[in-house]
Amino acid sequence: MTPMVKADRVCKNFGALKVLKGVSLEIGAGQVLCLVGPSGSGKSTFLRCINHLEQVNAGRLYVDGEIVGYSERGGKLYELHPRAAAKQRRDIGMVFQHFNLFPHRTALENIIEAPIQVKKLSKKKALERGRDLLDQVGLSEKADAYPAQLSGGQQQRVAIARALAMDPKLMLFDEPTSALDPELVGEVLTVMKDLAAGGMTMVVVTHEMGFAREVADQLVFMDAGVVVESGDPRELLANPQHDRTKLFLSKLL
Repeated sequence: MTPMVKADRVCKNFGALKVLKGVSLEIGAGQVLCLVGPSGSGKSTFLRCINHLEQVNAGRLYVDGEIVGYSERGGKLYELHPRAAAKQRRDIGMVFQHFNLFPHRTALENIIEAPIQVKKLSKKKALERGRDLLDQVGLSEKADAYPAQLSGGQQQRVAIARALAMDPKLMLFDEPTSALDPELVGEVLTVMKDLAAGGMTMVVVTHEMGFAREVADQLVFMDAGVVVESGDPRELLANPQHDRTKLFLSKLL
């Protein structure tokens, strides 16, 4: 079967700084991959490359068999027109560390904006779907609340619902709980666990090792722009093989 995500020797530089140095990995449809590692290891940059928010400098990234951000002709890559890249990006939902909700719109209005503007969904259908999604993330009673009236955990759950409103085939999470108070982390992770149980393909940058152990099909430890070690989360967390992985996990577990 075609992997949902395939990275083949992906490199990314910012000027002279080499952030990704030949990252290769695969994730199957319906699987959850957790990316862990110290700050500056390239995890978030790699995530942003998957939906072409960052351009790769070398290598290839595929989502569902299609090269991300480029077309290939005669063995050469040609960057897609921004409109074509944006169309490709519709199928990839992304949830950021900070919620990025429109402050002047209610929870429900935040969710229905993209389906109406981008997918040209009727307002009636978008509202029905939006209310279903709010119910799915446990916030049906907050439809008319503005972001400032919501806790951080509630805002993040609205952000997840907003991403799901575009019916993505892949969800990317960039440290979705790191900006939350500890007591609010669980409510966001519960929504993510439910998504995983429902078969959503997910790539998650996280420091929540309990979530990785319980939910992930694959755990990838990155450091200094390379994949140091990857494998079954329970095995890797219990018995890391690489000294760098052992040192990192010793500070977390």
